[in-house]
Amino acid sequence: MKEKLFTRLEEIYPELVDFRRDLHMNPELSHKEVHTPKKIAEFLSSLGLEVKTEVGGRGVVGILKGHKPGKTVALRADFDALPIQDEKDVEYKSRVPGVMHACGHDLHTAGLLGVAKVLSENLDELEGTIVFIHQFAEEVIPGGAKFMIEDGCLDGVDVVYGAHVSSIEPLGTVGLKEGQVMANGDTFEIEISGKGTHAATPHLGIDPLIVGSQLMLNLQQIVSRQIDPLKSAVVTVASFNGGEGYNVIPDKVKIKGTARTFDEEVRDWVEKSIGKIAESTCEGFGAGVNYNYVRGYPAVVNHPGETERVRKTASNLFGEDMVQEMPPQMGMEDFAYYLKEIPGSFFWVGGALDEESKVYPHHHPKFNVQEEAMMYIGKLFISTVFDYLSAKEDHFAKEKQSTK
Repeated sequence: MKEKLFTRLEEIYPELVDFRRDLHMNPELSHKEVHTPKKIAEFLSSLGLEVKTEVGGRGVVGILKGHKPGKTVALRADFDALPIQDEKDVEYKSRVPGVMHACGHDLHTAGLLGVAKVLSENLDELEGTIVFIHQFAEEVIPGGAKFMIEDGCLDGVDVVYGAHVSSIEPLGTVGLKEGQVMANGDTFEIEISGKGTHAATPHLGIDPLIVGSQLMLNLQQIVSRQIDPLKSAVVTVASFNGGEGYNVIPDKVKIKGTARTFDEEVRDWVEKSIGKIAESTCEGFGAGVNYNYVRGYPAVVNHPGETERVRKTASNLFGEDMVQEMPPQMGMEDFAYYLKEIPGSFFWVGGALDEESKVYPHHHPKFNVQEEAMMYIGKLFISTVFDYLSAKEDHFAKEKQSTK
């Protein structure tokens, strides 16, 4: 039966490519998505699904009920773009200056719509309910997942799966890992208040640029000297702004950065340590300081049983040599919020272009992927859904039973 569904998915592939390219040419930034959710809702409505809009703000949820009773599975795709100028030389490059899909969210969306269409045409074979979660604002803190969950997108859902295309892994390869797979993602901002003066008379002021430079060096000691080498952490200063003239020492400097961790105790330590170092460094130079630390996404923690389900399904579909253990990544993903509520798994599917010179990482101005990746994602989603719905007892239930 799945072969019939796969054949149908391949038949509608050109339609999905058109939908993906339309999104690619008309990207919308996080929390500013207007036309994209409308297009998604219209597509799902045309399939006969129950559609909910403005879920959590700008999210869209489609509910597909099979003709046979059963459990409920949620599949998630994101649809926001990034503030990056599209530099690709393709006919479907972004038409919006300074905004592009540089992470594959357009492909995720089109691929999941394809799954919805195929399954909606085979309700007699569907034993249970599928919830299609189309999420806004994955790229920013706070992300859309938290708001959609608060608005009920997981009500009655038993398990959730999410996929992300990879621009650097070969087409069709599947990367996954049980347990911690992506990090906590936090941000921090430090404003240093000095005393402006003429650049020729630095002794008459307090130079916040010098203080900030010293602070940046001091922050590097957190990971290298304060954190257990066997525990992962990253502290990165990504923005240093202050001053405009060549002959003026400014009054203030702003430093912005991110911290990534897995362990909650390490997370707590990093937050406190950045503050202590900022205060002591600035005090030593006679400068003032204002420190703000914002906790973002929690770590993505895949449930063992559901990750094993995806692993076995992918191996049967594509071959064991196409499935690989994915090392933990310091990137962040708000899919973590779904996994804190119910069991599930988040995995990656390769979509690297054949021409190596055109392969670029995510969030790069020339980012692009092979559109065939959505076929691999779609087939893996469909197979995993049917495996879960047909199982007499799911892996997660067995795990909970074994721990009692």
